[in-house]
This record gives sequence, C-alpha cells and structure tokens, in this order.
Amino acid sequence: MRLAFLIPPIMLLAACGQEKKPAEETEISINADGDGGKVQITSGKDGGKLKVNGDGVNIDLDIPDLGDMDLGRDFDIDGVKLYPGSKITAMDIKANDKNGASDAVVKFGFTSPAAPATAADWMAGEFAKKGVKITRTGDTLAGTAEDGDDFRISFVPDGTKAKGEALITSK
Repeated sequence: MRLAFLIPPIMLLAACGQEKKPAEETEISINADGDGGKVQITSGKDGGKLKVNGDGVNIDLDIPDLGDMDLGRDFDIDGVKLYPGSKITAMDIKANDKNGASDAVVKFGFTSPAAPATAADWMAGEFAKKGVKITRTGDTLAGTAEDGDDFRISFVPDGTKAKGEALITSK
C-alpha cells in the first residue's frame, strides 16, 4: 500500500513526550487516500485512532495523544511564522493520490494574542521581508509559496484577540 510509509513516523510521534500533558492540546486529523487504500489518523486530548484499509490490510489501533507536538514553533510558510504568541489549536490534513494525480489540503486553526488587523499587518510585513507576494482582503492574506503551494491565512476577532485559519493547498 503506497500510503503505508506514513505509519512509522506517526507512531513514533505518538510515543514522544507522553510523560507530560499540556493544558491546551491540538486536535489533529490526517486523511490520506490512494489507489491502494486509505490511512486515517485522528488525535486529541484523549489519544486517537490509526486506521489503515486497503489491499489485504485492515488495521484499527488506539494511539496515545499527539497534542504535545510544538506545532506553533514549527509552523512556517517560506520562513514566515504565525504572529508571535499564536497557538495552533487544530490541524487537519487531507491527501489524495489516485489515478496518477495527487493533491493535499492542510488546514490549521490557531489563536493569536493580537487583534486580527495587527496580526495580519505583522504577517504581511514578514512575507514582504521574505519577498513572498501576497494579496490582502481585509484580514485575510493569500499567496503562493516558493514550492508552488497556494495558501490563505484568515484572521477573525475573538474578543480583543484573534483566531484564525491557515489553509495550504498542494497540487
């Protein structure tokens, strides 16, 4: 099965850092679909599931939580990170590899300690410093990364702070 390569790294990540539990955990969902079958991984504060179905393989496992991964520190688009102090609250990955065509959509939910306009201004400035061309509509930034992936980062009010979504589409 072509997507089976995802299983070992996810299992290793699942086992890391199980001795400590952060106060806020990230919900993670990964769905990969190909000619040979499917891989589905979900994880949150109470652990998760790993399901693999295809070509003679049927696996359904409980896995420990992945919530202590520091996604906020590791997230970037062409070297531009989220506004300082932002926290990733959700991650959803959907990948398809069928009939010779592949695509993936990665969605991150996040919170930011700044108001939407402030966070969007800061990120727009950081993209400009890196030479990444973006368009801006209100508090939404959109562009194409160096690797050809399209991205959109949206900020909305959450009290005096912001919450948002980063969407990355790979073709």
